[in-house]
Amino acid sequence: MAGKKYRAFKQKLEDRPYSLGEAIPILQKNRISKFDETVEVHLNLGVDPRHADQMVRGTVVLPHGLGVSKTVLVIASGERLAEAESAGADYFGGEEYVQRIQKEGWLGFDAVVATPDMMRVVSRVGRILGPRGLMPNPKTGTVTFDVANAVREVKAGKVEFRVDRGAVIHAPVGKLAFPVEQLEENAGTLIGAVLKARPPAAKGRYLEKAWICSTMSPSLALNVMDFLR
Repeated sequence: MAGKKYRAFKQKLEDRPYSLGEAIPILQKNRISKFDETVEVHLNLGVDPRHADQMVRGTVVLPHGLGVSKTVLVIASGERLAEAESAGADYFGGEEYVQRIQKEGWLGFDAVVATPDMMRVVSRVGRILGPRGLMPNPKTGTVTFDVANAVREVKAGKVEFRVDRGAVIHAPVGKLAFPVEQLEENAGTLIGAVLKARPPAAKGRYLEKAWICSTMSPSLALNVMDFLR
């Protein structure tokens, strides 16, 4: 059952789509919890995810980050380990980390970067990492020999987006305490990246609906036409 603050907030909302510039200050003025909530964008796309040629997936580095520092594990060998350390990786090594995940169930990281030659080893823990969205993937730039750049991007606020079975993308765009301008730019950057990722097989209207909310708040509908100009 929704709390009093949630219900009171929802009653204030008008039955119309908002611009980002309107919606973000409303979220900030009506914050529900004491902690710094994450601001999220949800996009309903005109695609059928059951068909591989209509899958929407990609990554984007938000200009103002996410307000959190991600813990990065790099699985590589040789000089790539030194590069990972220099770039700020929290953990870096080879097969020993795969064994730790496999035998101990260790998951003390938020992202995994691996070099292509180590993916044979990493595949052993695919069933553990995959369901949690942690499996390295060339499409998201986390399987690469340029581990330094991959680590820096993750640390800078790289966001991975992927359409779910309901044809909706859910992605964070920052913290509620961010200045309005920063949240607006982050959200606009994410939505722009999703628009660019439109698959050729998608027919008709691509961006059907959009919403923005914070962790504990109701969602505010956004005017999709603002992003299609």
